[in-house]
Amino acid sequence: MRPLRWLIVALLVGAASACGHDPPDYQAIWSTTSAPPTTSTPPAAVPLWQFLEQSGVVGNPVAPEHLSDLTVTMPQPPGWAPYTNPNLALGTRMIAKGDTYPTAMLMVFELTGDFDANQAISHGAADAQLSENFKQLYASTDNFRGFPSSMVEGSYDLNGRRMQTYNRVVFATGAAQKPTGAGQPAPPPQRYLVQFTVTTYADKAAEEAPDIEAIISGFTVAPKA
Repeated sequence: MRPLRWLIVALLVGAASACGHDPPDYQAIWSTTSAPPTTSTPPAAVPLWQFLEQSGVVGNPVAPEHLSDLTVTMPQPPGWAPYTNPNLALGTRMIAKGDTYPTAMLMVFELTGDFDANQAISHGAADAQLSENFKQLYASTDNFRGFPSSMVEGSYDLNGRRMQTYNRVVFATGAAQKPTGAGQPAPPPQRYLVQFTVTTYADKAAEEAPDIEAIISGFTVAPKA
């Protein structure tokens, strides 16, 4: 396991790498100096990765289909296809429509370390808000399917283009585990960080809305029975 700043891909920027731009510098992306704070984010805002790292939490990326105690899925509309690229972090699952945007990206991290998920969620939108010239359209910290979650939707500048993005972070808990031996208590359920992002060119957002809405509404996080 490694510190989360090296594991959590900046989904708003990482998608650009997957679509043929320069690969992201992960350390620069997650540094609080990687982009000047916009008026929508106070200078003292602490990004999620930093909060978790300061809490002693580390994460291990896991491909969603390899989870034994949690179901994490996103639908694939007609005309979309899985997208692979060596610049993507281990375990990342991404689909794209054609060779560029729109894209949808899904990442899951198995977490080790004690932290308050509800407190962590208060930092969930800070990473997106630090994107260049970010303009927030909507944000929420309501639970998602019973799990602590943060969602932010907005637009930002990337390589001379205006982008529109939907980004959701979910702190999920896997299904209850069985005792390791007779008379032994069952270990606590595994905790996960799920990151889900859908990104398109802002001037194509209305055109791509049906597919994007289908992907967002079909995104699922649930313990396995």
